[in-house]
Amino acid sequence: MTDDDPPGDAPCFAHHLVGGHVVDAATWRDVNRFRKAERARLYAARRALSPEQLRAQSDRVAAALDDEIGNPDGRVIAGYWPIRGEPDLRPRLADWAARGAVIALPVVIEKGAPVAFHRWQPGCAMTRGIWNIPVPARPAPVHPDLVIVPLLGVDAAGYRLGNGGGYYDMTLATLAPRPRTIGVGHDFCGIDTIYPQPWDIPMDRVILGTGLRT
Repeated sequence: MTDDDPPGDAPCFAHHLVGGHVVDAATWRDVNRFRKAERARLYAARRALSPEQLRAQSDRVAAALDDEIGNPDGRVIAGYWPIRGEPDLRPRLADWAARGAVIALPVVIEKGAPVAFHRWQPGCAMTRGIWNIPVPARPAPVHPDLVIVPLLGVDAAGYRLGNGGGYYDMTLATLAPRPRTIGVGHDFCGIDTIYPQPWDIPMDRVILGTGLRT
């Protein structure tokens, strides 16, 4: 996905209009600059992880998720296909599917619009989506009751710093009923604040590579 937060319309006098929210142009410029710098720093930290470190952090996140979710039978759980060094939870998604859960992956249908969640199961045919991320080849939309959201960064209030496309915020804002969200990331992704904006949606729960839940 992209590395820029959704900028909205061009500034008119002293404000942006972003997702129906009026935002001061100077404030948004400063926040956007800060977020880009934090993304660069956190991507570098991810790249510094060895394969063994990434696997260990992924395993700790997966184990904590298992404790958090409990019996997955009958649940509709949206995971993700890992990119850019995100925790790899695919083995746990496969395990939940074998234990009766319906598993889904996010699919970008149109750039700049909310994503859909299409059913996935181990061994199903896959294709490349709009951002070249693997997605199920046969669309089977579902409405998740739980969404596992990858974090690049996260602050103490549960607001996430993602890849910058704004897709999760757009999607969660439109889903009714809104699913429970669990953000997952590495042990170094905590930051003081992302300077949340009106469209940012905090996670209900956060699990980092230490295995701790907040």
